[in-house]
Amino acid sequence: MRTPLEGLVKLVGSDQRVVAVTEPAAGYVGRIPVRNLWLLMLYASDLFKVHGHGLFDLEAMPDAVPDLIAEILALAVEQRLHRQLSTGYTARDAVLSRVRGRIDVLKTERHQLLQRGVIACRFEELTVDTPRNRLVLGALERIAALLKSAGLAHRCRALAGAMKRMGVSGVTPARSTFSTQRFGRHDAEDRVMVAAAKLAFDLALPCESAGATAAFRSDRDEVWVRRLFEHAVAGYYQFALRDKGWRVSPGRPLGWALTRKSAGIDKIFPSMRTDVVLEHAATSRRIVIDTKFNAIVTEGWYRMESLRSGYIYQLYAYLRTQAGLGDPVADRAEGMLLHPSVGVQIDEAVEIQGHAMRFVTVDLSGPSIELGRQLIGLCEPFRFAGPEGQS
Repeated sequence: MRTPLEGLVKLVGSDQRVVAVTEPAAGYVGRIPVRNLWLLMLYASDLFKVHGHGLFDLEAMPDAVPDLIAEILALAVEQRLHRQLSTGYTARDAVLSRVRGRIDVLKTERHQLLQRGVIACRFEELTVDTPRNRLVLGALERIAALLKSAGLAHRCRALAGAMKRMGVSGVTPARSTFSTQRFGRHDAEDRVMVAAAKLAFDLALPCESAGATAAFRSDRDEVWVRRLFEHAVAGYYQFALRDKGWRVSPGRPLGWALTRKSAGIDKIFPSMRTDVVLEHAATSRRIVIDTKFNAIVTEGWYRMESLRSGYIYQLYAYLRTQAGLGDPVADRAEGMLLHPSVGVQIDEAVEIQGHAMRFVTVDLSGPSIELGRQLIGLCEPFRFAGPEGQS
């Protein structure tokens, strides 16, 4: 079996330096081990979607994630430094002795610059100090603090210093710019470097172990982890199932079977969009997955715990609105409510009007290698204990 480090050599280049596997990382976010969040970030990342063949085995050794990502980032940066960093244009204002770009008439007149033989200009200048390169520089410095390998940490800091000497400033761009990076044919080689840099920033999250200076805010970071879980499930299935005959569709919109409508209904009528849809052509199976990030059960009217009725209605709408439209696969599609949990395991199902509806949890507090096994196991048909129609 190929190890993650052997995949790394194929991923980035021919440099065969080996990264030492780190000791188990201490720290939790809430009750979720940081190493499991690292795995979720890896599954959700662009790096995993494009190059998962070199990273897939990391579920068996999740504490090596920071070191391996740092090695990927360092190799990519070294290659770019050898060939020259990508450049871009930045807007500048300067007082010059000759005209360059556009003349700033107001500033020139206000300061009477012409009398001194100079003129205020606004122009664009080609530079390596681009948001992309600043992102990479910041990622090198950020991930160096996570590494157990002193040599690799020194290598990352040395590369950051080299980028600064070439003219890249140490001001990290706003996080909103992370998702706006676009690549053309001339800078396609930056794709791996930027994907690794984004992941390096995500890995540097605070934890509740001794010495932490920051902690997650429940009002903000619960939303972050919920979205992370949704994207991680989609990312993992896109890679793990692509050679098993499954087609994975994240974020698929669904249409309502409307027969008539009023003029203004389109402005206020809600749309439907599933989190993940799995389809297996050979067995004519379709699984509609809706991920949630809260307790799968709540206090009921007549009993201590019951499933959340609103989620059941939502999943039912996803399934029944697509049935009866001439697609036999949709007529018997399966639905799944997938919740993360901590120390709790639920896997129950019902069948309603020909649709199996499954309610299941994935334990984020357990061993990291179990995360992938649990997700793969959910693709198997649910086995009902009693005969059909039994309550």
